[in-house]
Amino acid sequence: MSRPVPASDDRSPAPETPPRPGFAARLEDRFHAWRERRARKRGHTPVVIPYTGYGSAGWTRVLCRVLLAKPSPPVENPQARYKKIRGWRSFTSVSVNDVDVIITIEGVEHRLRADRGGIVDAVVPTELSPGWHTVTIRTDESETVDAPVFIVTPDASVGIICDIDDTVMVTSLPRPFLAAWNTFVLDEHARRPVPGMAVLLEKLTRAHEGAPVIYLSTGAWNVAPTLNRFLSRNLYPAGPLLLTDWGPTHDRWFRSGRAHKEQSLGRIAEEFPSLRWILVGDDGQHDEEIYGEFAGSHRQNVAAVAIRQLTGGEAVLAGGRSKPDEHEPVESVPWVYAEDGAGLADHFESLGLL
Repeated sequence: MSRPVPASDDRSPAPETPPRPGFAARLEDRFHAWRERRARKRGHTPVVIPYTGYGSAGWTRVLCRVLLAKPSPPVENPQARYKKIRGWRSFTSVSVNDVDVIITIEGVEHRLRADRGGIVDAVVPTELSPGWHTVTIRTDESETVDAPVFIVTPDASVGIICDIDDTVMVTSLPRPFLAAWNTFVLDEHARRPVPGMAVLLEKLTRAHEGAPVIYLSTGAWNVAPTLNRFLSRNLYPAGPLLLTDWGPTHDRWFRSGRAHKEQSLGRIAEEFPSLRWILVGDDGQHDEEIYGEFAGSHRQNVAAVAIRQLTGGEAVLAGGRSKPDEHEPVESVPWVYAEDGAGLADHFESLGLL
């Protein structure tokens, strides 16, 4: 998390030299530079895709991505331009890296730098009141767009962290061909919500006033607009998405989805040390093991773990279920299991969480 760094003095150690990108990353950078030059020659200009952010007293985490897209007529709503980038186009669009992004919060401008994937993920100092706010984001070349941010009240005691794939939305994502079809071809209308999960999350937010809802997934930022439309259409509580980027890192060919979830959980626990989280996932991937390890190391930050059990057909498509002994039970952290949101809600009522 980006935090203000105190001024250095003579006793401070010299800054470390950033590691040299690996072969895969250098190859990707050269290919990306060629694509960006080609897109700009075709008249494509930058567009900012805003993501939902969050924060607390004194800080706000802002998230967005900068892509190149075809120019729109001047009379068109600027917000509608990025919404056209969906389906397979979200993966073929060219990101703009190393570009300055101007974020304006209550009249104060913060100039940030996008990373090599066009992503801005930064913490800026703010003094926003609890609740929902709107910040504006632009580059020197793009139009201004709005991004929602949720500021958690200091009085909140409980929050919800929820997986997406096969937890709130049936995707059978681990099956390669079906995952590719769902990601690149179909839109949010063709994805099926898990019965009762929207009602469950809404009940939890009503039972715990001011509780933030964070959706944590191994999916790519490319599908964030589609996921947001799905969640909104199916009446899930609004909240930030924490996704990951596609492509090589500095030292490996492929990013680790599991590492993304583990690091995100650790960061959230550091950002909100007084909150106790209800962790919601499924038994088709590694949620049980990841949540179990987190509960073991941060038991003071976990109110309960809820696991949605896949149906027989979903488990086959997902490549099976996780084994019951993949996580060690943690004292004082209740675990509940059910096939849908209604069953999990019954368990939460018996625990006094609803």
